[in-house]
Amino acid sequence: MTDAVDTAERALIAALKEISDAVERYEAVKELEGRLDLSLKEIKADVAKELYVDRSWNQVGKLLGVTGSRAEQISRAAR
Repeated sequence: MTDAVDTAERALIAALKEISDAVERYEAVKELEGRLDLSLKEIKADVAKELYVDRSWNQVGKLLGVTGSRAEQISRAAR
């Protein structure tokens, strides 16, 4: 990961840990988890589609460490 991503991760975790109410902290984590999951799926889909512009799905799969059919599924995951 890049330094910027590491810094952002530490900042998010620190912000969550600052929530004093345990239930509120749990709910904040749960909400953020869902939001991040969707956002990260969208980014992965964008990457797969970007790689596919000049490559086959099998080639994209090799780059991502998955099968070609899985790479194609990843590209559609954010729909």
